[in-house]
Amino acid sequence: MAATAELIRGHWTRGEPGRDAPEQLVVALYRWWVVAMTLKTLGATWDICWHFRWLRDDLAPPHMINTVGTAIVVGLVVFHTYTGIGADRATLRWMQWGLGIFLVAAPLDVINHRVNGLDITAWSPSHALLYIGTGLMSIGLLRGWARYGGGDRYSYAVTCFLWFTVLDNFLFLNQHQEYGVLGLAAWDRGTPYADDELLQFAADDLGRPLDRIAVEHFTLPVPDWVYPTWAVLTGLGTLLLARRLVGRKWTATTIAAGYLAFRCVAWGLLAAADFPISAVPFFVLAGAVAIDLSFQLAARIRPVVGAAAVTSVSYAALSLQETYLAAPPADYSTALYVVVLFAGLWWLFQFLLDTEQGQQLVLRAQTMTGARESTTPSP
Repeated sequence: MAATAELIRGHWTRGEPGRDAPEQLVVALYRWWVVAMTLKTLGATWDICWHFRWLRDDLAPPHMINTVGTAIVVGLVVFHTYTGIGADRATLRWMQWGLGIFLVAAPLDVINHRVNGLDITAWSPSHALLYIGTGLMSIGLLRGWARYGGGDRYSYAVTCFLWFTVLDNFLFLNQHQEYGVLGLAAWDRGTPYADDELLQFAADDLGRPLDRIAVEHFTLPVPDWVYPTWAVLTGLGTLLLARRLVGRKWTATTIAAGYLAFRCVAWGLLAAADFPISAVPFFVLAGAVAIDLSFQLAARIRPVVGAAAVTSVSYAALSLQETYLAAPPADYSTALYVVVLFAGLWWLFQFLLDTEQGQQLVLRAQTMTGARESTTPSP
């Protein structure tokens, strides 16, 4: 720690992006990124269940945890920008734009809730800006890590963690339905998770008495087609891109398993602290396994056959989960167009990454993680 601090002080001078620096310093910077993203993920995970129990509180502990993570991110982006260490120009732009959007969205979100009241859904415009900002920042982070993080002996683990944060950022929106389905069930049992003030606020927001319709509007505010469509196209789409870029067998499965393990641990801790609990999207693991297995297919048929396999397996696993465990209501007829969109997404990734520039990006990512698979498309 002391050695790293000394390196930071010694290199706090103005420099161009991509500036040479000791490997120890670059790796330390990206480890601090891991710390920052860990805090932001923990804060966000706690925050959503907080809002299924109490009215919004700007100084709530989850917000404070997230704020500490954001403060570290600000410090890191400032260091990268000023010194030019650990990031090329393109990497910096992704980080700067992402952080800028996030920092603008945060006060807008506060203003939105001052004007419009309750945190009624994770799908609001101000929330969307927060997710977009985090997503853009994550692209820069992944790009920078692929370019400069090869000296870390934990390269593959860090790579999987960074992709985990992208997956969590996308699937975070679906957590509203995952908490909501159990929150509505708790109301039906006569033991609601939310306190009376929050429930009344939800009813007043809808302009009706406190009844099941008001509670359902609060807990499950989006149409049933949204949940499975979003999970496959964005969640499994993220895992597909990670598998293609990293190029290591079972990468999609590893990231999905890590995400679900995190959700299960969080579930246990929150339940022990008497917070609301959510359904956990175990069906995502089935889709991740299907992605990894699909890479055994020839490249020319992979988008179509792979998309059909991933979509059908994911929807079947979701149906089983809904029957035997718990899952938000889903419109299963959406599989008909999701498979087409997912095939198009797969083809787009394959097309872009098989270009000369794309292959260089793949090669860099695979070299960094020690992958052994060829970047040449299968015949």
